[in-house]
Amino acid sequence: MTQRIRLLIADDQAMIRAGLRLVVEASAADSITVVGEASDGREAVDLARRLRPDVLVMDIAMPRVDGLAAARTLLTGPHPPKIVMLTMFDSDEHLYAALRLGVSGFLLKVSPPEQLVAAVRTVAAGDALIDPAVTGRVIAGFAGRPAPGPAPGLDRLTGREHEVLVLMARGLSNAEIGERLRVGEATVRTHVGRIFQKLGLRDRVQAVVYGYESGLVEPGAR
Repeated sequence: MTQRIRLLIADDQAMIRAGLRLVVEASAADSITVVGEASDGREAVDLARRLRPDVLVMDIAMPRVDGLAAARTLLTGPHPPKIVMLTMFDSDEHLYAALRLGVSGFLLKVSPPEQLVAAVRTVAAGDALIDPAVTGRVIAGFAGRPAPGPAPGLDRLTGREHEVLVLMARGLSNAEIGERLRVGEATVRTHVGRIFQKLGLRDRVQAVVYGYESGLVEPGAR
């Protein structure tokens, strides 16, 4: 039997926490267990350290300690959970900073709640998930910026790793990259792992940021 994913929910609004718990218990009780709820970032950090969840779904804007500060504390400490941030489309000024920290995903609060289950499963499996609308905001943030300087570590990549990084930054999955390059998905996973190691990246979210920040991929490129 597959081990259940341990989920911690952090949001200062009790109705949102209850709604997210209800969605999980109604549609994924056989694979995801909600192990706790937190009403602010400080409580989220304390519960995450005590309960050791696999995934933490956390709002960015919370009292006392916000989600960004809580994520920084957890991700720089031992045994960090995978973190999916919840954000409002019109109040995501901390989005880019959170991506740089290495969170595993972003969901909009206006998205259908059923997307939570898919997001939890995705990040628990070691992949990353960013709501398409949020991705658009990230990419738009690079539009009009001056041309960046040489990207640190890029010269350590092989030609094929460079190709994989560009496609990954454009949002392609491992299967899509394999199809594009005519190689097996296992080979793509090997390349991805080496890219992360050479560039000091945590996951695909940071790879997207690196790709745009370094100028490998330009806004609007396909």
